[in-house]
Amino acid sequence: MPGEYEKHAGTVMIWPKRPGSWRDGAQPARKVFAEAASFIAGGEKVYVLADGEDHEEVKKLFAQYGNIRVLEIETNDAWARDVGPTFVRRGGVVRGISWSFNAWGGEVDGLYPDYTEDDMAAERICEELGLECYDAYPFVLEGGSIHSDGEGTLLVTEACLLSPGRNPELTREEIENRLKEYLGAEKVIWLPRGIYLDETNEHVDNVCAFTAPGEVVLAWTEDVSDPQYPLSEACLKCLERETDARGRKLVIRKLPIPKRPVLVEKSELEGLSFAPGEDVREEGDRLAASYVNYYVCNAGVLVPQFGDESDAAALEILGDCFPGRQIKPLAAREILLGGGNIHCVTQQIPAAMQKGQSE
Repeated sequence: MPGEYEKHAGTVMIWPKRPGSWRDGAQPARKVFAEAASFIAGGEKVYVLADGEDHEEVKKLFAQYGNIRVLEIETNDAWARDVGPTFVRRGGVVRGISWSFNAWGGEVDGLYPDYTEDDMAAERICEELGLECYDAYPFVLEGGSIHSDGEGTLLVTEACLLSPGRNPELTREEIENRLKEYLGAEKVIWLPRGIYLDETNEHVDNVCAFTAPGEVVLAWTEDVSDPQYPLSEACLKCLERETDARGRKLVIRKLPIPKRPVLVEKSELEGLSFAPGEDVREEGDRLAASYVNYYVCNAGVLVPQFGDESDAAALEILGDCFPGRQIKPLAAREILLGGGNIHCVTQQIPAAMQKGQSE
């Protein structure tokens, strides 16, 4: 599995529409998704999944962009990194992996009861792109729960991968061996926790990420009274005693979380419509806001912004991490309200994506 900062042939996105995730007919979120897609398309192909009545509308919206292709693939929600294939390569061959998806916890603590289309999305994407696909069933995993340095090291969190709603029949060692087998990893670094109240059971992509081989950013707060503090502190201690697959000590940069917690407002709830059995939001709920959910594409780095005083610091720190790349701020509140994060909007494809071709 390559690193996200390696050159891409394309990015996959899913057009938002689920009424329980996206307020006001998803119109506010769609503006942000469109802005992200147009930026990414400046340096690579973008594949936007849209089904039903949305398909033709989205094709018209992006008709002026030669690098954006709309695929008619049905999904239950819009988290492409989590439900889409994880792409791996060997030599000149690129394949996708279709993990089992159960809405971040299935019957234990999943966020919605019907995830049939999401679970089939990875295989359908590979078929559309002319790529072979490994079927990892029944192993449950989401793309946001793993992060690779491209050189044999993976980051994961215990809170997520050992949660009872994923693979309770497997031991930690067995889970690690599955990751190594499918992803070509040599070492897995198990961080204890993620971001406070992250509905994904604390995905790693929200708390810690490689910015280069041997270098990571870690979500951080100096406020010892913030419930995030002990979670980030535990991760820091773990990272400080670890080395990567090449034996390097990790360079750790602290990336601040917003100083003011991002909370759900009453007016935002009024635009949502929750289905039976779906996880619901309430006024005042704290959202799992984190700048670690940046996305690296060929055109630059998309960095979430929350209207907080930490926004500027995040841009500066990530600019230092990715010298020579354009740092693109993106208003992220609408995506965060949808129950996910910027990083999950997109999925790297390290291969030529015209049908019948490989890298």
